[in-house]
Amino acid sequence: MTPITKRRLQQFKANKRGLWSFWIFMVLFILCLGAEFIANDKPLLVSFEGKLHAPIFAHYPETYWGGDFETETDYRDPYVQELIDAKGWTIWPPIRFSYDTINYNLPTPAPSAPTFENWLGTDDQGRDVVARIIYGFRLSVLFGLALTLISSIIGVFMGAIQGYYGGKLDLTLQRVIEVWSSLPSLYILIIFSALFVPGFWTLLFILLLFSWVSLVDVVRAEFLRARNFDYVRAANALGVSNPVIMWRHVLPNAMVATMTFMPFILTGSITALTSLDFLGLGLPPGSASLGELLAQGKNNLQAPWLGFTAFIVLAVMLTLLTFVGEAVRDAFDPRKTSLGEG
Repeated sequence: MTPITKRRLQQFKANKRGLWSFWIFMVLFILCLGAEFIANDKPLLVSFEGKLHAPIFAHYPETYWGGDFETETDYRDPYVQELIDAKGWTIWPPIRFSYDTINYNLPTPAPSAPTFENWLGTDDQGRDVVARIIYGFRLSVLFGLALTLISSIIGVFMGAIQGYYGGKLDLTLQRVIEVWSSLPSLYILIIFSALFVPGFWTLLFILLLFSWVSLVDVVRAEFLRARNFDYVRAANALGVSNPVIMWRHVLPNAMVATMTFMPFILTGSITALTSLDFLGLGLPPGSASLGELLAQGKNNLQAPWLGFTAFIVLAVMLTLLTFVGEAVRDAFDPRKTSLGEG
């Protein structure tokens, strides 16, 4: 580990608010990565006739347990539970609902208020809110990470090409980016939603069309500045190829600004997906979506737990990411990681 990397880590740790936010967010994200082990309508482990089975990894027809149907087992069915309990036992996850499981035994019509079985109530289709939050949190973060990573790669590449070569290439690409950035992205999203079936990868592609420009100007400025440094000119004089110079000598300087902006790009990516789901232009109906839960809160004012829950989850998630971004910005601040500081 280089001395400057150590100093950046020390600066990151010095921001206690950002450090605690990072650990809290990582714990929540890691827990949600194993959502199937926390919230599922299938048992984690089933012992039947002396054999162990893991229904979350394999599908078993109801006839396997002595039932009547060849279809996949509904483990929440009391009849199936009696069949299994007669010859074995089951271990369930803490929440016996998946994101799309409908609870048909509600005490009141859906949306149902919080109960011992549904800790935060159900939505207007009888689906458990806690389960949908866990799966929706995972989906939102993974979508944001994918969009941030791919758009950053494209943005860094375009900015590097413009800044290093300059001239007519830089002017031409700048005009193209200016025209592209001025396009009404919301209307284009509406058109694409009408032409294609919305899905994870479809939305990722559509949002990627407009999100990659966010880093171009920053990286371009870094390459414009660094290409005139003495060590870059020396490498060029020694016959080192332009791609090698860009990769080894100039890109590390540009990555400082890139790493500083990435947490905020991640926040914007999650917000964009939530907004599209709220407007009904996002993921397919039935998907685990925080934006769809917000829309249900707006449409069911008589069920305040829907709106409050979605708002609190989004507020906590985005606040943690913002605090992490501030800590990363402090860590890469050249005034705080200069060689003169202890």
